Amino acid sequence: MSVALNEVRSYPAKPGDVYLFGTCVLDLFDPDAGVSAASLLENSNISVHYPQDQTCCGQPAYTSGFPDAARQVAARQLHLFAENWPIVVPSGSCAGMMRHHWPRLFEDDPALGPLAASIAARVFELTEFLLHVVKATWPQTGANERVVLHTSCTARREMGTHLSARALLAQIPNVELVLQDHETECCGFGGAFSVKHPEISAAMASDKIEAIEATGAATMISADGGCLLNLNGTLEKRGSTLRGQHIASYLWQHAKDAA
Repeated sequence: MSVALNEVRSYPAKPGDVYLFGTCVLDLFDPDAGVSAASLLENSNISVHYPQDQTCCGQPAYTSGFPDAARQVAARQLHLFAENWPIVVPSGSCAGMMRHHWPRLFEDDPALGPLAASIAARVFELTEFLLHVVKATWPQTGANERVVLHTSCTARREMGTHLSARALLAQIPNVELVLQDHETECCGFGGAFSVKHPEISAAMASDKIEAIEATGAATMISADGGCLLNLNGTLEKRGSTLRGQHIASYLWQHAKDAA
């Protein structure tokens, strides 16, 4: 059983409990963003459960052409979500892997296939969940600010994160969201792509950064940690003062300021 990429999704009422799948990139490189994601949910009166044995969703192996290795990694996660609670993921690409590709990895397994499919149906990317399930609102805080959004290409295609992120940011008073003219293009990270083809990756990241800087935005926001690693590294090499921030951290800062 697979989940269609072009599905029209129905959303549940706001639950009392959720699982948080923190992703390995945030765990290793931006744990504050994972804490911010949990804080946003808890601030909405939702109890957050973080399975301590979670690791990787298996996407690096899967997109590199090693489905058997990806299956082994993903199988370690399948028994971590025993309760019928939503699974919130602060990464569109990881959420897409879990929602769309876990069922495919296990579709021929009579035991794990139904489990993977049931889990996939409960996976929500963070901004999608905040917008459609929590129906979060953001009071007016701080001075006027111009921000620019970057969404990973995988997250756009599989989870529509550019739409949910735009909608959330548009709700924040005093925040002006500006669009960059390279918005739909890849930043060059692409997991193993940036390792296998560093010069091409660097050129793609430079093109993306030039488009972002041309907007005049004070802050770059993204919902994917891998893209932020790549783009912030490029900004640092260019000597730019602009830095990218995970959308969970950005939204949590506004929620804290309003408290």
